[in-house]
Amino acid sequence: MIHKLRRAMRRAYRPTVDLSHPARSPLGSSVVNCVVYEDGVRIPCDNDAGRALRRVRSGSGRSSRNGNSRGFVWIGLHEPTEIEFAVFAELFGLHPLAVEDAVQAHQRPKVQRYGREDGGGTLFTVLKTCRYVSREQQDAAGEVVDTGELMVFTGTDFVITVRHGRHGSLGPLREALEDRPEQLAKGPAAVLHAIADQVVDDYLAVTDAVQHDVDAVETAVFSTDARRVDAGRIYLLKRELLELKRAVGPLERPMQALATAPLPPVGPAIQPYFRDVVDHLARLNEQIGGYDALLDSILQAHLAQVTVAQNEDMRKITAWAAIVAVPTMVCGVYGMNFDHMPELRWTYGYPLVIGVMVTACVLIHRSFRRNGWL
Repeated sequence: MIHKLRRAMRRAYRPTVDLSHPARSPLGSSVVNCVVYEDGVRIPCDNDAGRALRRVRSGSGRSSRNGNSRGFVWIGLHEPTEIEFAVFAELFGLHPLAVEDAVQAHQRPKVQRYGREDGGGTLFTVLKTCRYVSREQQDAAGEVVDTGELMVFTGTDFVITVRHGRHGSLGPLREALEDRPEQLAKGPAAVLHAIADQVVDDYLAVTDAVQHDVDAVETAVFSTDARRVDAGRIYLLKRELLELKRAVGPLERPMQALATAPLPPVGPAIQPYFRDVVDHLARLNEQIGGYDALLDSILQAHLAQVTVAQNEDMRKITAWAAIVAVPTMVCGVYGMNFDHMPELRWTYGYPLVIGVMVTACVLIHRSFRRNGWL
């Protein structure tokens, strides 16, 4: 009830944006870039969202050579505030629930369509970004996988990306797409595919890096000095694999939907590209599951080796205690204060007792060595 009231208040007090005045569609400090593309070619823009959108929609009735929309706007934001994002929500007609998810973050990977009766609407996609953290870069928490979030609003003539986290910059992706104007000319759906493909490629890179860590831990566990292996390192890898699984696992069904189901603005020309993303996700899920099971086996083997090592130590302690027990017993017997004891006053009594103790200790030591206790 409280969340519904908050959403109602946001809708009631959301600032309105007048598209007729460029100054009333400002770009906040969270905006990374605002670009217009026509026929896959970047058009100079003065970083005014309202003017860029008017330019695109004024030519929306025209089509490019391949039959797609002539142009679209791509706006990139990094951790926008609620007030900053309200301007774009009003300008592009974004659904309040999707806006709330984009601002607050901490969402599960998903794809949702907010449609209209006229067949238009917006596709809202949530992706988890991942980055491998080397041992030299790890902080006090010791995280191996650093995660963030990337939200994508895709319409017929616009793409809005909202990034949360310290990594996952889309600048290199934007430049790579601009070198392929024929792909950009396919519209906002091509941008959505490129973003999803880069995120999944980052998953592959992280998974490969984690594999090296798993192999290193496995080698250390089955080395000659396995007791030096830190079990906490194995547990840390399992925890980070769980974090990676939470990013990869829920994404397979949404990508499958984009590859097969009719979800405008993703058309039949782009759907085969999403099938390739689905194949990569299936491979990733298998790899992560395999690494997780392997770490379970490694942890159990490590604990078993520690137990065996402890048993060997106890056997050695027990063997030496048994060897020491013989002279202790003899000395204890001859330490009693009795007047009449055998060999107590004999000249060779002392050497005889010492010889018996040494002989007994040597025989017991050889017996333990023969049985592998020492």
